Amino acid sequence: MTISTGDKLPAATFAVMGPDGPETRDSSSIFEGRTVVLFAVPGAFTPTCHKTHLPGFINNAEAFKAKGVDEIACTAVNDVFVMDAWGKSRDVGDRVTLLADGSGAFAKAIGLDLDLDDAGLGLRSKRYAMLVVDGTVKALHIEDEAGVAEKSSAETMLEAL
Repeated sequence: MTISTGDKLPAATFAVMGPDGPETRDSSSIFEGRTVVLFAVPGAFTPTCHKTHLPGFINNAEAFKAKGVDEIACTAVNDVFVMDAWGKSRDVGDRVTLLADGSGAFAKAIGLDLDLDDAGLGLRSKRYAMLVVDGTVKALHIEDEAGVAEKSSAETMLEAL
């Protein structure tokens, strides 16, 4: 079942790159008592994700903060090393937190997993963006096509706030 507006996010653990290597971050530390914009991409370094989706959130980070967003986070079914390299290549800094969902457990738990076996990419996440307030989904924008970032763009999410 796909997560919907009004639903609580399930408990999850993500990998993030810390100063001394990979660390874990649980969903409660990310979402509880906070306002977070979470967006997902099918894969780091893939064309739409790399050239359009992530840069939109990086470029609009201050606008999100001005509207009361505590954190912008991006998740993908990639390992923490790929996510870290991607963040460095895009000069993400602290503007967007990159959450590795290496096994796709979170994508599956919210019903937004995507089978891209035919394209040689395996299990991935659908492209989406959501506004999460204290662990509850307040807005959810899911793309119909993997190569498009319109409904889930930073600009669309800013309009939703």
